[in-house]
Amino acid sequence: MGRILALDFGTKRTGIAVTDELQLIASGLTTVNTKELLAFLKDYFAKESVELILLGEPKRLNNIASDVEVDIAKFRESLEKITTIPIERIDERFTSKMAAQSMLDGGLKKKKRKNKALLDEISATIILQSYLYR
Repeated sequence: MGRILALDFGTKRTGIAVTDELQLIASGLTTVNTKELLAFLKDYFAKESVELILLGEPKRLNNIASDVEVDIAKFRESLEKITTIPIERIDERFTSKMAAQSMLDGGLKKKKRKNKALLDEISATIILQSYLYR
């Protein structure tokens, strides 16, 4: 069984989370500069067995796609050129707020809570965990 990989795509940074090989546990992997994301993923796919990619789908409260959706569509096209791994979209509304709250609840100091890379990684983990709970 391969891993499931989740992406919290952003125009500057993208948070990445993966499951274990049994697809039971979601863990943050890293945050990557979005300009380097395709190269990172290509390298990761060469090393690890991934059977599904989850790509966050940011929507507003009224269910309309957010402005970053244009960038996500371009990224998805590029991603589909380097891999045949299936890609599913998953609603990512409120994941950044949940990630910020989990950092606060976890007792992280204010300086660490301002680390946007960590926030993106935790958001990706929340996206992945919500998929596993389905």
